[in-house]
Amino acid sequence: MPVVPPIYLDHNSTTPVLPEVAVAMAECQQSAFANPESQHELGRQARRVLEEAREGIAELLGANISSRQPDRLTFTSGGTEANNLALFGLAGPGPASILISAIEHPSVSRPAEALARRGWWVKRIGASASGVVDLEQFAAALQEADAAGQRPRLASLMLANNETGVLQPVELLAAAARDRGVPLHTDASQAVGKVPVDFRRLGVTALSCAAHKFHGPRGIGALLVRGDVAIEPLHWGGFHQHGLRPGTECVALAVGMHVALASFHREQAARCQRISLLRDRFEAAIRAAWPNIVIHGAAAAGPAGASVERLPGTSNISFPGFDRQALQMALDMAGVACSTGSACASGSREPSPTLLAMGLDESLAQSSLRFSLGATTTEAEIDGASKRILGVLATATGRK
Repeated sequence: MPVVPPIYLDHNSTTPVLPEVAVAMAECQQSAFANPESQHELGRQARRVLEEAREGIAELLGANISSRQPDRLTFTSGGTEANNLALFGLAGPGPASILISAIEHPSVSRPAEALARRGWWVKRIGASASGVVDLEQFAAALQEADAAGQRPRLASLMLANNETGVLQPVELLAAAARDRGVPLHTDASQAVGKVPVDFRRLGVTALSCAAHKFHGPRGIGALLVRGDVAIEPLHWGGFHQHGLRPGTECVALAVGMHVALASFHREQAARCQRISLLRDRFEAAIRAAWPNIVIHGAAAAGPAGASVERLPGTSNISFPGFDRQALQMALDMAGVACSTGSACASGSREPSPTLLAMGLDESLAQSSLRFSLGATTTEAEIDGASKRILGVLATATGRK
């Protein structure tokens, strides 16, 4: 049996590093290899390269780095650490109450559960059938007191859902939180480098992102925090990054993250349009031959009747009558790499909390797969993946 080349449609899990990113990192490893905390010339040279990358990333994210209290960008090992730093670092002494949505990534929902085990009161905000966080429920929760009579201390709501790709009205949510004096953190790991993101325009207190989601290297992410906000560290052991995240920074990873984000910003309009068209082409091909599929977040109404927007490259599809894990394995054998949901929940037999929060019945949630495209996805790959998927479906049902 001939081996078919795999087609990668799992970019929401991680993306291949762009060639220009790899080149920049390799050059950095040679020219800025020293410890950026060292006081000698080579250390100072590495520090300059590191801070140029830090400032460049912050500027591309829309941070204010020129004021008397500049916004602060702290490098982390990725989005998970950044989210943990945000929740535990911004929450302050407790117990108190915290608001999250019912569709958060495990790197937010599980730290919230850890706070709950410490006596915190965690309120989960529901979502509509289209996958959008309920604005009215959030506004009401901002005024709701916990068992100790305290109002929420912190809110954390994602910018783009990792499973459906649905963009959340974070700007509106942040404004509502700000009116009540509640800091709001947003997990923007799936949005940064895929759609335009402006930290100051969003009005959030803190924002998390991860380089490997937008064709940068694995092993680095960042937490961007407003300049006038205090945050406590998770770890101790040094004065690195203003004491917020001790440990020697990897200059090459920071450079790779900067180059990858700059690449997106140079071509963001064309890249977003091209990937959106490929996603639409993919969904149309599947639906034409298999009309009973359900595409989540594709054509529903959001707040005030506005159409719901998705990330350009995310397609979450339910195949009624199929088991998602069995179908994912069959597609893997056919050379299509996709996922059953969040990579951090890979292998779980439990249905997606996101899809259940949207009101899907369990059988439909158990038949869903996530296909995600990136900057390197081609039209030929989309057409090839569609044919392979339809072939697997036909074989499984005995169709010719």
